[in-house]
Amino acid sequence: MSHNSFRNIIINTDNYKHCHYPLYPKGTEYVSSYIESRGGEFPVTMFVGLQAFIREYLMHPITLEDIDEAEFTEREQGMHFNRDNWMGILNDHGGYLPVEIEAVPEGSVLPTKNVLVQVINTDPKYWWATSFFETALLRAVWYPTTVGTISWLAKQQIKLALKQTSDNPGIVRHILHDYGARGVSSQESAALGGLAHLVNFSQSDTVPGILAAKKYYNAVDPSNSGPNSEHAGFCAWGRDDEVGAMRNMLEIYADNGVALLLTDTYDHEHAVKNIIGGELKEMVENFPGLVGIRPDSGDVVQVTSDTTEWLMENFGYTTNSKGYKVLPDYLRVVQGDGVRRESLPKVFIEMERRGLGRERRVRHGGRTAPALQSRHAGVRHEGQRREGERPMARDRKVPDRRQHESLEGRAPGPAVRRRGLPHGAARLHTAGGERPGPGVPQRPAAEEVGLRRADRAQRARIPRALLSGCRRRNVGRVRARRRGRGRRLI
Repeated sequence: MSHNSFRNIIINTDNYKHCHYPLYPKGTEYVSSYIESRGGEFPVTMFVGLQAFIREYLMHPITLEDIDEAEFTEREQGMHFNRDNWMGILNDHGGYLPVEIEAVPEGSVLPTKNVLVQVINTDPKYWWATSFFETALLRAVWYPTTVGTISWLAKQQIKLALKQTSDNPGIVRHILHDYGARGVSSQESAALGGLAHLVNFSQSDTVPGILAAKKYYNAVDPSNSGPNSEHAGFCAWGRDDEVGAMRNMLEIYADNGVALLLTDTYDHEHAVKNIIGGELKEMVENFPGLVGIRPDSGDVVQVTSDTTEWLMENFGYTTNSKGYKVLPDYLRVVQGDGVRRESLPKVFIEMERRGLGRERRVRHGGRTAPALQSRHAGVRHEGQRREGERPMARDRKVPDRRQHESLEGRAPGPAVRRRGLPHGAARLHTAGGERPGPGVPQRPAAEEVGLRRADRAQRARIPRALLSGCRRRNVGRVRARRRGRGRRLI
């Protein structure tokens, strides 16, 4: 197996795809297929991930080596393989699949049971190419679209909470932070899910997602993060010197302007009330920036509000124009565990019940807790073993939850040419051998997304920084005629 095997589009499919081309009626010239969300738990779908797939797979032509490898792989399994089909694509189209892809703009939110992507071959000689890469295409858009949809719905919950209790609703993009890389199946999943999160929010620790946003969508500075702590480092100081661990972090990262203190290594309530609100109170008040107080266990609904109230007892609070109590500007609570779709609205309801505002970017960590977690049991320091005493919350089952919205102010990537299709659908061309032309300057992206009516359905129009003005990749040598047979991919 060559080092490019997993990028070889000829075998990036199901085996049976290789025996389908002769099953079409003689004289078939064009096949049109489409992808839709057929419904399910959510009433809407937020579409994202297509351009990443196109740039990673379809913009790299197949080679003779790829054809040789595919033939050996398929014949070894007893599967039919037509070498002439692929040699024709190599010779006639420079190794690029002669297909044309139309899609709604990435970042769009629209009701389920709507077409998201449509594919048609551009050369009647290769009618079978349309559905050949169905497996890879569905996989490529399903995961980020699912993550993005969950994320967008979470963002609507956050926007509602801010509208009701905050004087600063514009901070919505800073509220949910992504720690999902450890809870997914692969680095590529982390990249696509992390990218989906960045469409809605600007906070992430998922490096593969940040890199994907830069690589596939030409994003510039798509995310923010800051010094955070973990139990291994704090546990190394021992229970008797937990205050030393926190003081050390505040001193080291004073120049960064932000420090997130972990509070549940031993006793969360003691750490908040007596260490942060007692021994280190003056240091926190004088810290040149923002101090985040991060509980990482317990009942997320109760712990978030309890922590906020304990801090208010020691550091005071102000009351905003809506009558809700707000922590000082230099202090906020960062809930690091248990934040999921079901618990998020309950957190907001409890805070509102207690009269606590979502002001000043009091943010909850959008961490994705995997089924298998790395638990810190202890460290050896200067010959002495120091145990971690944080209780394990064995009942926590938090699936991958990331989020989604436009990479605002980012330069668009290539591969898309607009043609005035209904509701701004984008046409993506991936056949032939032309190189991308110069990009068209994108339109300014707005910070937030509004809902509007489109064809009697509510549809969110996300700023088009993901795709707008993207460059034409290739049209193919024969422009598709609107006839032939249509089929649904899913």
